[in-house]
Amino acid sequence: MTSADLWQQFGVAPRRQLPLAVSSCLVLICGAMGLWWSGSIRPDVRWEISDFHLSAGVDDNGVLSTNVWIELENGTITPITITDISMPIPGLRLLPPKDTDDDPAEITVAGNGFKTVIRRLVIADCAAVPHEPQPIRFTYRTWLGSGSSEVTLDPWQLTGSEGQVPVAWQRGLAGVVCNKAVSGEF
Repeated sequence: MTSADLWQQFGVAPRRQLPLAVSSCLVLICGAMGLWWSGSIRPDVRWEISDFHLSAGVDDNGVLSTNVWIELENGTITPITITDISMPIPGLRLLPPKDTDDDPAEITVAGNGFKTVIRRLVIADCAAVPHEPQPIRFTYRTWLGSGSSEVTLDPWQLTGSEGQVPVAWQRGLAGVVCNKAVSGEF
């Protein structure tokens, strides 16, 4: 018995089976690529912390803190909801949001959109902040599911006596705020 006889026995023509299998695979591959490209599977979120608004504040208990302006950009067509932002960095502690209109717990960024989030950052120990770039962790939700990711921001360029020097973003941030606190600028 040949393979053609076997196919005929089951009522299926072998020539039609191969194109159907190939087209099914192509449809699955194209569908997966479309979901990936749209950001439904893995979003493309760009982050930046603005140093323009940095100020230093010391409360009645002597705790040094600042507001951090986190600029989010969604590089895909699918809206994304950021459900948590964290920075497990020595010397720094990102306070949780208050879940109010001004300080929401979840932030939705439209497809190809921008959003600025303000979070309170406590600087517990200026000297303990690492000199190596540290990541920001975030968890997210899209219509297809949820996940988490880490982003390491580009170094800041600080101007000194030797010109501009690249400094890890968290070290630059802590340096600016700590210097403002001891200089009396705030």
